[in-house]
Amino acid sequence: MINRRRFLKIGVPVLLILIVAAFATAVMIKKYKAGKMYTNPLGVKLGDPFVMLASDGNYYMYGTDETGEFEGFGAYSSTDLIHWKSEGQVYQGNTRDSWTSGNFWAPEVFERERKFYMFFSADWKQNPTNEEENFRIGVAVSDKPTGPFKELSKKPLFDPGYPVIDADILEYKGKSYLYYSRCCYKNPVKSEVADWARKINLFREIEESWVYGVEISNDFTHIIGQPVLLLQPPKTMSDKQCEWESRSVTDGEVNRRWTEGSFAFANNNKIYMMYSANFFGGKNYAVGYATSDNPLGPFTKAENNPVLQKNTSQGGIVTGTGHNSVVRSKNGKQMYCVYHGRTSKTGNVRVVFIDKMFIDGNGLLKVEGPSTSLKSL
Repeated sequence: MINRRRFLKIGVPVLLILIVAAFATAVMIKKYKAGKMYTNPLGVKLGDPFVMLASDGNYYMYGTDETGEFEGFGAYSSTDLIHWKSEGQVYQGNTRDSWTSGNFWAPEVFERERKFYMFFSADWKQNPTNEEENFRIGVAVSDKPTGPFKELSKKPLFDPGYPVIDADILEYKGKSYLYYSRCCYKNPVKSEVADWARKINLFREIEESWVYGVEISNDFTHIIGQPVLLLQPPKTMSDKQCEWESRSVTDGEVNRRWTEGSFAFANNNKIYMMYSANFFGGKNYAVGYATSDNPLGPFTKAENNPVLQKNTSQGGIVTGTGHNSVVRSKNGKQMYCVYHGRTSKTGNVRVVFIDKMFIDGNGLLKVEGPSTSLKSL
């Protein structure tokens, strides 16, 4: 005979849990059938993905081509951040009139006064000393987010005297700021990590990439003042950030430490700069962030770094997460982190992921990823 009192004490709560779970499952199935659910990766083959919400109400995605289809850049459009339509090639590089010759990387597009400006990096044709890495940053403009984008100038935006990539623009209090990464190329740096690698005969030297910032004219034609060094890898191994930012070296992948792929935005009068560290082609690529009260620093790296990294140690299938951008929902209430990564299924090709991100009451930035389960935005 069933003990009624025992059933009420144990059975009813269990029944309620089952009812709630069944309801949640039914809601999820309904959303999935309506096309409002998704799983990562999105199926778009891009590195360094950048997503913007344009004034026409649509989202547009740009990035480094992984297919070899374009000598330049393509684009994708979406109304909901889940379903993406290819818009074909939107910028053609390496033309007779272009300053570029190859390696078209990391485009970002900004809308201003009904014009769309694309910042990108590429190899510069002007290379009298035959440098192996001769990247510079350029700007192209279009009347539409789907192009065609035409270069503003027959030369790069500026020449700092060393290769630069990963342009990012911050519009803040009526001024514009350009962030970029100095490449590791020919930039060996003294540090305790470099000493350690040399001592155990792992690498003779360690090259580094650094993030710089500089004001740029509001018409995007020239920089104002001198670039300021904002972020670089830690010099001491006791630095809390050193472990995760040095994994490509300590794992023996390569003799370089990267600080690159910066993406800056303002929140509550504070500048948040997200950045990527480690080898972009390896499993250890990961994302951290730093904050400042001023667009040109100084920036302080966050205690909860990294905020996005491989999940294989937790039984997941995702590695190489990095070079992100941030986009908001159409009502402005939800932030999303868009980034590239690799999975055990997709192999070495970089594919696009999108996950929710937020800043909590203590000002800590957090990303709900990398995820591969069925979810809604």
